[in-house]
Amino acid sequence: MNTADLGRRVGVPSTALFTDQYELTMVQAALKAGTADRHSVFEAFTRRLPEGRRYGVVAGTGRVLDAVENFHFDDEMIGFLRQQDIVDEPTLEWLAGYRFSGDIWGYPEGEVYFPGSPVLRVEGSFAECVLLETVILSILNHDSAIAAAASRMSAAAGGRRLIEMGARRTHELSAVASSRAAFVGGFDATSDLAAGFRWAIPTVGTSSHAFTLLHDTERDAFRAQVDSLGRGTTLLVDTYDVTEAVRAAVEIAGPELGAVRIDSGDLLLVAHRVRQQLDELGATDTKIVVTSDLDEYAIASLAAAPVDAYGVGTQLVTGSGHPTCSMVYKLVARAGSTEPDAPLVPVAKKSLGAKSSVGGRKWAARRTDEHGVAEAEVIGTGTAPDSAGRPLLVELVRGGEVVAREPLEAARERHVAARAGLPMSAIQLSRGEPVIPTEYA
Repeated sequence: MNTADLGRRVGVPSTALFTDQYELTMVQAALKAGTADRHSVFEAFTRRLPEGRRYGVVAGTGRVLDAVENFHFDDEMIGFLRQQDIVDEPTLEWLAGYRFSGDIWGYPEGEVYFPGSPVLRVEGSFAECVLLETVILSILNHDSAIAAAASRMSAAAGGRRLIEMGARRTHELSAVASSRAAFVGGFDATSDLAAGFRWAIPTVGTSSHAFTLLHDTERDAFRAQVDSLGRGTTLLVDTYDVTEAVRAAVEIAGPELGAVRIDSGDLLLVAHRVRQQLDELGATDTKIVVTSDLDEYAIASLAAAPVDAYGVGTQLVTGSGHPTCSMVYKLVARAGSTEPDAPLVPVAKKSLGAKSSVGGRKWAARRTDEHGVAEAEVIGTGTAPDSAGRPLLVELVRGGEVVAREPLEAARERHVAARAGLPMSAIQLSRGEPVIPTEYA
């Protein structure tokens, strides 16, 4: 396996300040109280799926592993914390030597999850685990939201090609993470070169309306593009008159023209007209790509159109209306003392509202029916019975060392299999409850 299979490990800075101040002040108080070294178990989970969603998608696990490895405080950071009087000197000394040395288990990337699923379990001393809360949630909440939107769009596309092109609609670093999560969720390519460089995701791109407007005529623009990029390029045909543009595109590139892109208008109607015109001109192999603020519903509405690929931007990188998964990171068990053999005690927040949680270190399994279709997410503590179903948690970090890196393509393939194992109603776009129930054993 070469490095390209795992993505380029490029310039990842320390993630130690990607956190909230109270993580550090809790460590200070715990160090002073003598409880910082108590063995503890934290779990990341969501109490409910975003409204109307039938399943969630785990994404960002690989980025979490990078973040944990790169969580350390350099001299400049320690100096900043000292200057701002964030924590006291004993705590600064402890932070200066920080390296996570615990264990992490979790759902493998690309797997689906449901309310209560222990998507990630982090185990070690209280102090070393609590510091990771914010960065872990930041990654999982963002990437899983994008992957869930991508999955819905992928299901709606029905096997047609999907191109992620939302870099200009979000923060520049979020754009790279969004491309990665979209790939896990079923997209085929990205327009973002940083994502292609960092994660070896296929990249695509041709021209915008500006290129056409630059030239004296549309024909001049098409000729320049074909001369430079070849007959297999994709020509944007809706700057002026679509019918005239398609005619000019085929005359200039010939029937070998790779594709035309439509970015406005009634996409269903225009796609049918363009397909008919291309066929009449002999360009029967020329593909049709549509863009224009698509989401899963727009993609589904084009199922009967002669469209070969969809380009999706804004709606994808904003989670198609749900930009977060509302995951939380909660202490679920801790030792009664700092003694090495002290038993774990289940702990949980008590709440009269919807913020209650279940204590204890969890296992998770997916029970299937006689046809191999998922029928329940089973969660429990202690030892999982054989009847619980397929175990879902895998070891990711052991003793502070990452043990489960994998190519991004593996997460993508896992998601295809996981989604296929759900009841068919999972891919319906109509609003509904989680497609399988969560049961506590």
